[in-house]
Amino acid sequence: MKPALRLDPLLLLKAQGVKVAFFDVDGVLTDGGLLFSETGETLKRFNSLDGHGLKLLQEAGVTPVVITGRDSKPLRVRLEALGIVHAHFGTEDKQPAAQQSLTILGLNWTQAAAMGDDWPDLPVMRHCAFSCAPANAHVEVLAVADHVTIARGGDGAVREFCDVLLVASGRYVDLLEKYT
Repeated sequence: MKPALRLDPLLLLKAQGVKVAFFDVDGVLTDGGLLFSETGETLKRFNSLDGHGLKLLQEAGVTPVVITGRDSKPLRVRLEALGIVHAHFGTEDKQPAAQQSLTILGLNWTQAAAMGDDWPDLPVMRHCAFSCAPANAHVEVLAVADHVTIARGGDGAVREFCDVLLVASGRYVDLLEKYT
């Protein structure tokens, strides 16, 4: 089967060599809305396309790392279900957390990509070799992103980012063939 996905070759060159991808949560893996139950528990909505993209990344040898300013049981449950073991919760200063993950993984910034939507994500995005923002990101984040998705955060934007990384890694076609 010939893939339907077509991406700009210059974009793919920029994304080549990525071995780790950093993800914000609110506004990236979710739509950014904060829902609270009657008991004050935070509720989150996650997109299944995004989840499958994160699983495919791992299968392709790209390590997803979540760095978020918040912490919640729903988020931890979702990350566990996706097999994501590298995560930093309640982290406002995200760059040191990203550096810590790079050190643990034996990687450097030239092998890193990031997806964020607001100011706290800028330091990590600016250090990475490749950065991405969902369509509804803040204007300052959109201005520094190498790629802006068509989808909004929580609505498949992470999957678009994952697909770029999968194509750039050369794994997209063989992973797709498993399903065709």
